[in-house]
Amino acid sequence: MNAYMKAPVFVMLTSLFCTGAWCAETSIAEEGDTEESRPNLIVFLTDDQGYSDVGCYGAEGFATPNMDRMAQEGIRFTSFYANASCSPSRAALLTGCYAQRLGIKGPINTPDTGLNPDEITLAELLKNKGYATALIGKWHLGLPDEMSPIAQGFDYFSGLPLSQIRHGKTEHTDGPRAYYKRQWKKMGVGIETEIEYAPDETLFTQVCTAEALAFIRENHEKPFFLYLAQPQVHKEVLASKDFQGRTARGSYGDACEELDWSMGEVFKTLKSLGIDEKTMVVFCSDNGPWLGQGDQSGTAEPLRGGKFSTWEGGVRVPCIMRWPGRIPPGLVTSEVASIMDISPTFTRLVGVDMPKDRIIDGKDLWPLISGDKDARSPHEVFYYYHKFNLEAVRSGKWKLHYDKKAGWELYDLAKDIGEQHDVSDRNPEVVDRMMRLLESSRADIGDQRLGITGKNVRPLGKF
Repeated sequence: MNAYMKAPVFVMLTSLFCTGAWCAETSIAEEGDTEESRPNLIVFLTDDQGYSDVGCYGAEGFATPNMDRMAQEGIRFTSFYANASCSPSRAALLTGCYAQRLGIKGPINTPDTGLNPDEITLAELLKNKGYATALIGKWHLGLPDEMSPIAQGFDYFSGLPLSQIRHGKTEHTDGPRAYYKRQWKKMGVGIETEIEYAPDETLFTQVCTAEALAFIRENHEKPFFLYLAQPQVHKEVLASKDFQGRTARGSYGDACEELDWSMGEVFKTLKSLGIDEKTMVVFCSDNGPWLGQGDQSGTAEPLRGGKFSTWEGGVRVPCIMRWPGRIPPGLVTSEVASIMDISPTFTRLVGVDMPKDRIIDGKDLWPLISGDKDARSPHEVFYYYHKFNLEAVRSGKWKLHYDKKAGWELYDLAKDIGEQHDVSDRNPEVVDRMMRLLESSRADIGDQRLGITGKNVRPLGKF
């Protein structure tokens, strides 16, 4: 089966595959590595936005015309995987590794742990190549300055060091966990750190957008890497005044429409500066929707489950990539890809090697996204971890998933995307093969449920 489906009403120009664009085997460095030739790179990451919470993925009750247009002009993934919660996905994005390999099991909301400073991030690699680098929005990979975005390769950071840390009416400001007041922090190379306590959450999307556009304008004459990690639609889900009450999906739909507005502002700015065709933009969410939150809940339908689970709804997320003239328009692929593939893809494009002294799990997606008609997923196997528990494995169309009540169940995702029908009894040879794959990952990364420590796990950062 071909890796691609043609998006409705859009014609895929086959001449773009190797003419007018460039062949999948070519990198920027091979074209002639100059500062002017290097592409600008943007990652637009949302928080807890469900698989079907974008128009082109089936959203109902609100509209996302800018994200939909992005899909029309680029490639849309239908089997793109993140992690079951925030910090692991962000670590995987920046390092190209399974987060559990980095010692990260879940959200990092403690005062003295984070991404190990010894890890080499995408920002560091690009900065060494002459890129201006900025993180706008949510970091969530360590509170101490020694684990801040600035310590990990970003020239500038404006945003939340951790999560919103407001669950109900409490914060981590009383008792033994008194270490963090909700804050918006600005810090950077050569500038004095500023902290605003109790920032207005309704303005998060607006502030992130303004900061991102300012960074683009300031650096548009040289290559830049912008990691725009929007804090919405993580609870508490809020939109600014101009977007409140606009949709049939309550505050969640309002906030999604405002995120879409933000994406549109980014594209307007790129075009006005004449750098749209020099910029690759990736949009995705960090995990599935946080269910059970009333009108603050997203949806992953027709997938099963949501955030904090390894059912498809918890880890399969919307992802769209766009680069005019380089990525053919209107592509849709069902090939397996992952948030940890972003770093290897970006570094390949600019001619930078990923670290050679450690295991990197992510793969280069460029053959897929550039329109190579013979390209297939670079992942023969994909593992699903929740915390340090190995709960599932996917290989091709097959997924073997552990359920606490039912044990190991086998699903044919090509026929049963909602994981409703266990077919393990009819496919014992597939179950046996998948079990062997699980053993391989247990030896490598571990499985806490069984008391197994992986031999290739690196230490969590501790300050």
